[in-house]
Amino acid sequence: MSGEGRGKVVAVTGASGYIASWLVKLLLERGYTVKASVRDPNDPKKTEHLLSLDGARERLHLFQADLLEEGSFDTVVDGCEGVFHTASPVLFTVSDPQAELVEPAVKGTLSVLRSCAKVQPIKRIVLTSSTAAIAFNKQLKADVVVDESWFSDPSYCEEHKQWYVLSKTLAEDAAWKFTKEHGIDMVVINPGLVIGPLLQPSASFSSGVILNLVNGAESFPNAVFRWTDVRDVAKAHILGLEVPTASGRYCVVGRSTHCSEAVNILRELYPSLQLPKKSVDYPRLPFSNFKVSVEKVKNLGIEFIPLEVSLKDTVESFKEKNLVKF
Repeated sequence: MSGEGRGKVVAVTGASGYIASWLVKLLLERGYTVKASVRDPNDPKKTEHLLSLDGARERLHLFQADLLEEGSFDTVVDGCEGVFHTASPVLFTVSDPQAELVEPAVKGTLSVLRSCAKVQPIKRIVLTSSTAAIAFNKQLKADVVVDESWFSDPSYCEEHKQWYVLSKTLAEDAAWKFTKEHGIDMVVINPGLVIGPLLQPSASFSSGVILNLVNGAESFPNAVFRWTDVRDVAKAHILGLEVPTASGRYCVVGRSTHCSEAVNILRELYPSLQLPKKSVDYPRLPFSNFKVSVEKVKNLGIEFIPLEVSLKDTVESFKEKNLVKF
């Protein structure tokens, strides 16, 4: 991946995050100049891994920006022909869902879009959403296949206290309404549970599922997950910008399988590990045994990294960062 972005400037919000860090890495490899927003540019834990990337010295520019500060992204998106909006809170235990999740997700997304609407050169916005914004409604039953035409139902999310799901659903809905009203071209990426090697120094929530397993968890979730490699997700974002015919939403799910299957793969890869043998119900998901159609994103040019490779690379990156006990 190189050369496509030479001479082009793009912006990435929330650049220190799991997906965004890989996005910045791949964009730099393709020759783009990247304007990246972080909450605190002076925090080495948030910026050191970005500044050490190949090409960062010449073509990575860090900006301080806050999702809840109106106009905060004006300077970030100014002069860019593409904007990747990845910044959004990922929390599953909250005391005030509205203040901690919903408001930052929705207001932050609209804040970024309003900044984009102020400048002319932007050709396309690529928004990081989630399969959470697709699947959760009353039609969700075991063994159904969902695709990009599905939308989560906010009232259903509230009923089941799915606050993170609600935040992603409302943020994406607000984004579609705003971009249509303002004639802005937007593509949305909807990944599943993201795993794969880390660039940042600590595990994300999603990769933390694997970290817990290899670090001595007594049980694994009794749930089907839609596993997705972070490198595939980052590549899908870039294709969402670069492919002229890209439009609408893209489900990015490498493999839908029960967590027990991931445990079995890890057991084969690392026989010395004491991995859990029993499962516990996973209350965050009212229904988990559904599948996701990925034909659309395959047509965009994605060839999924096998789950076995993703799991091995995830654990090896944990080793490199001294996050595991073996």
